Amino acid sequence: MNTATTAIAATSAATIAATSAATADARREADVPEQMQAVVGEQYGTADVLEVRTVEVPTPAADEVLVRVAAAGVDRGVWHLMTGLPYAVRLAGYGIRRPKQPILGLDLAGTVVATGADVTDFTVGDEVYGIGNGTFADYAVAKATKLAHRPDHITAEQAATLAISGGTATQALFDIGAAEAGQRVLVLGASGGVGSFVVQLAHAHGLHVTGVASAAKADYVTELGADVVLDYRTDDFTDEQPFDLIIDIGGRNRVSKLRSALTRTGTLVIVGGEDGGKVTGGTGRQLRAMLRSPFVSQRMTTFVSDETAAKRTALHELVADGRITAPVDRTYPLDRAADALHDLEVGNLRGKAVITIGGRS
Repeated sequence: MNTATTAIAATSAATIAATSAATADARREADVPEQMQAVVGEQYGTADVLEVRTVEVPTPAADEVLVRVAAAGVDRGVWHLMTGLPYAVRLAGYGIRRPKQPILGLDLAGTVVATGADVTDFTVGDEVYGIGNGTFADYAVAKATKLAHRPDHITAEQAATLAISGGTATQALFDIGAAEAGQRVLVLGASGGVGSFVVQLAHAHGLHVTGVASAAKADYVTELGADVVLDYRTDDFTDEQPFDLIIDIGGRNRVSKLRSALTRTGTLVIVGGEDGGKVTGGTGRQLRAMLRSPFVSQRMTTFVSDETAAKRTALHELVADGRITAPVDRTYPLDRAADALHDLEVGNLRGKAVITIGGRS
């Protein structure tokens, strides 16, 4: 080890020590315990692999905050991380044989109880929401850039639906889909977490919305603002007037069929795909659509969600103003997180499930 490296190592050690001391002070001020309850899955599998355990409270890094979690959203991404399916999830760095992060959960809303040395936008006591790491727990760490201040008139349960599902819907519809008032939009998977937001946002911005869902959820999708609701089992959306924009969240239709339902210059945004097999999931269909797009008049695309908080400001303002509703279908206590994930998998939910923690709101 050369002199420069030794100096850097010494400086890093001093920084770590100072950060640890600062974190310890913040913990004492906020009365944070050393241990907590968390939903843990040590191996990949169904919801049956999950159990509530006592684990250590995490320590925030320099660019992170520690949040006392009041509510945590349940989404399809959490299901993928629980099952390790498709296998591409494991190859993406989440653990080949077993999860690198055994505590589940991404969405969160709660109270800041400690901040890292480099965090300037949040202080102890702030009410926040956003995306964290291992949020099905009493406490979770989150990058400061992935958090936003929670408005007073949005509950923790509502806020816990906004970051992943709401943020994805906003990007799909506006950033990627370039939706404009007066256009016709088809929403496949309209009754799910992302779909519930897409339908509401499209309606609020003056688009004509056709939603595809099960017959049992048709009334719900209509209440969200859909002008037309089709039953995916019996109705064929290609029989409708062509659409300017298709937001495909369900991921069960061939690209050729989707193209046939678009106008000549329409746009297809593929958000998800659940039926593409255990290896790649729906990513193969997404790739095929993107490769074909440059050679046709229609635009076909997909995207990786931007998790930064800046993308969600307009969304939480719409919720705060009552123009759209955070689609909380059911709440579950921490010890029933497995039930929430099961209900998500079998399609029992309309909108979002939320895990409530410690009776806080």
